[in-house]
Amino acid sequence: MEDSTVEIGSVYGVRLRREREYRYVGITTKPISRRFSQHLKVARSGRKTPFYDWLRKQTPDSLLVEQLDVSWDLEELGQAERDWIRHLRLGGDRLLNLSEGGLGPTGVQWTEEQREAARLRSTGRRGLVRPGEENPFYGGRHTLEQRTKWSQERKGSMLAEANPNFGKFGPNHPSFGRSMTEEARKALSEARTGIGNPNFGKKASAETRAKMSAVRKGKPMPSSRRNAHTRHHTNKGVVNPTCQHCIDDAAQVKLMRESETTND
Repeated sequence: MEDSTVEIGSVYGVRLRREREYRYVGITTKPISRRFSQHLKVARSGRKTPFYDWLRKQTPDSLLVEQLDVSWDLEELGQAERDWIRHLRLGGDRLLNLSEGGLGPTGVQWTEEQREAARLRSTGRRGLVRPGEENPFYGGRHTLEQRTKWSQERKGSMLAEANPNFGKFGPNHPSFGRSMTEEARKALSEARTGIGNPNFGKKASAETRAKMSAVRKGKPMPSSRRNAHTRHHTNKGVVNPTCQHCIDDAAQVKLMRESETTND
C-alpha cells in the first residue's frame, strides 16, 4: 500500500549566506541540492534571466539554498510557491522570479520593448554549442509520430524554386571550388558501406526494374569509362583535359611523333 506521508516536493529559497533576504523562490520534486546544482549549470551555460544573471555574479560558497515548505500534493505545492513569493515580496525581499509562481505556464508575457531588446542582444551572438552529455537532448530520440510529422511538413519544400540554390551554377553556387579531403571521402565511404548503405539488403521489385528499363531504353549506356571516352571524345574529335584517357592518348601521340622525327 502506498505511503501517503511521502512528500511530493519542496519549496526552496536562494539567498546569500551573509544576508537574510531571499532572491529567488522555486519548487522541485527532486532533492533541493540537485535542483540547485542544475541552476548553477544553467547559469554557467549563459542563459539570460534576472536570476541567472545574479547567480553568475556570485561564488557557489557564498550562496545558500533552504527548504521553505514541503507538500504531499502537487497542486498544493504550486500554491505554496505562490504564497511564499507573495509573502516575501510583501516583506520587502527583492525576488528575481519572473512570475508569481505555481504550476503550468508562468503567464509571463513580454512587452514589445522587451522583445526588441532581446532581439538586439541576440543579434550576431554566436550559438551556444552543447556537445555530448551537456546537450539537454543527449541520448534522446524523437518519436515516430514526430518524425513523420516533420517529414510531411518538409516534403517538397526544397524542390525547384523553393530550393535556395535553384538556378545557381559555377561561382554563384555556395559549393563552387570546394572539395572534400581524402579523410572526409574515406569516412563517408566507410559510413555508407555495408549496413550503412540505405539500400543494403534491399532488392528492387520487378515493377521497379521494368520502369528503370523503360526509362533507359534507347539511351546509349557506355559499358566502361574507356567506352565512353571513345564514343564521346575520340569519335567526335573532342579532347577533354580532365579525361585521363584523353591525356593518355595525347601523350601516346606525342611519343609517336617524337619517334618518327628521330627515325627521319
